[in-house]
Amino acid sequence: MKKYTVGPEHNELSAAATKRNSAHMLPVSDWLSDLPENTQLTDLIEVQFKNTRKGYYHNTQRLPLEKGVKVVVEANPGYDVGEVVLTGKLVELQIKKNNIDASRYEIRQVLRVATQEDLERAAQAHAREQETMIKARQLAKSLGLEMKIGDVEYQGDGSKAIFFYIADGRVDFRQLIKVYAETFRIRVEMKQIGARQEAGRIGGTGPCGRELCCSTWMINFSSVGTGAARLQNISPNPQKLAGMCAKLKCCLNYEVPVYEDASKLLPSRNIQLETKDATWYFFASDPLAGTITYSSDPHSAGNLTTLTAARAHEIVAMNRRGEKPDTLEGTRAVAAEIGYQTGHGDVTRFDKKKFGGNRDRDKRNRPFRK
Repeated sequence: MKKYTVGPEHNELSAAATKRNSAHMLPVSDWLSDLPENTQLTDLIEVQFKNTRKGYYHNTQRLPLEKGVKVVVEANPGYDVGEVVLTGKLVELQIKKNNIDASRYEIRQVLRVATQEDLERAAQAHAREQETMIKARQLAKSLGLEMKIGDVEYQGDGSKAIFFYIADGRVDFRQLIKVYAETFRIRVEMKQIGARQEAGRIGGTGPCGRELCCSTWMINFSSVGTGAARLQNISPNPQKLAGMCAKLKCCLNYEVPVYEDASKLLPSRNIQLETKDATWYFFASDPLAGTITYSSDPHSAGNLTTLTAARAHEIVAMNRRGEKPDTLEGTRAVAAEIGYQTGHGDVTRFDKKKFGGNRDRDKRNRPFRK
């Protein structure tokens, strides 16, 4: 991380603070930073706090701020400590992108560049978060509330804490707030989040081997449906489609527009092809390859034949003119290759141990049980 120094009072950041604030970052490429007039266009800056929480502030003092600088900003009450992640004209574009109403959103001010004393005090407050979260969960359970405390974030001055919770329905936590205030001796703010937001705050590694999208770059969450999996011919296995949040993976939506555009080049699956020897029914398609597979049986895989989109459209045009080709003249498809459409090629078959055939051999391969 780039370190920034303003005056002799701004010392090198502590290792604990640097490690905490660099984890699960939501990076933003400031492609206007090289322009000398960039910061003169607006005094707005974007500041990031713990994990995915961000805020926008006015740099009315015109401090020489750039990405990576730790700053002290106004809070209600007291102050908070965060890291500058964006400056200049792009901040206004970020506010517009996130659909923030400037007339209702209170934009506070940057007080100063964080000193070593500010960073140490913030580190002490953040060190209490794990212990506070465990105790908060116990208190919520003792009151019989149907909710889960997903994360706790202390303000930089240690006078206030935000309790992020998950609940299926409405929760009356007025009594809980009083208990929290008396137990932890702080001001309490409750903020409800969803399962996706919780995964973004906690972080983790997805099955792709990369850090979760929701904890690295995603800000807005769009709904994900099983139709996205069907469109891409992905096996409808809940265990494979679910992410760390137990919801459908956000990445299922990434390639949907490409598949939708490619599917428009294929004939409708409701159209049947008529030849002199049989009637052919839609069975499967590969939009990216531009092929479509037909079956002679409307309910099962029979005589599977794969055609190119051009050949399928040609036969459809002939049928509309009342003509029927002798055969489809396609490539015979092997049922095993597209068996996932019928359930026979489910990827979970690798997770199941099957016994059959030679019973003595299977008996030898079975685990020993007492």
